[in-house]
Amino acid sequence: MSSIIEEKKQLVQDITDKFRASQSTILVDYRGLDVAEVTELRKQLRDAGVEFKVYKNSMTKRAAENAEMSELTEALVGPTAVAFSNDDIIAPAKILNGFAKEHENLEIKAGVIQGKIATLDQIKELADLPNYEGMVSMLLSVLQAPVRNFAYAAKAIAEQKEEQGA
Repeated sequence: MSSIIEEKKQLVQDITDKFRASQSTILVDYRGLDVAEVTELRKQLRDAGVEFKVYKNSMTKRAAENAEMSELTEALVGPTAVAFSNDDIIAPAKILNGFAKEHENLEIKAGVIQGKIATLDQIKELADLPNYEGMVSMLLSVLQAPVRNFAYAAKAIAEQKEEQGA
């Protein structure tokens, strides 16, 4: 009997560690999805480096309380799956929100972004952000704009002087 209790304590500790280490955590209700849909969702999340697991709500509640995220316990009712991402903050929100738009049976229940409880609106806003590569591309574009504009102006001045000299 005590080995079962020890296993449960270890599981709660593992979930607690995942809550603390995760950059982004999203809780979803997956009721109504068939096996093929869940498999496709798991594949998309796995490809993005997101861990997607189903735990007993009682274990997840204890882990959320241990991680000082007791606000999540309200969302831990009914079938709940948890997506943890240690690297990419945006990936779980983007994938789960996109999947929820295509499959109305998937419902985002709650989330944590960098250790802070997030509202559903914040999760949806996060999902609308571009991914890391898109943000880097946008930053480079912004940084290149002044140089590009200077080059265009210098070229226009050079062409104007050529026309005056000819």
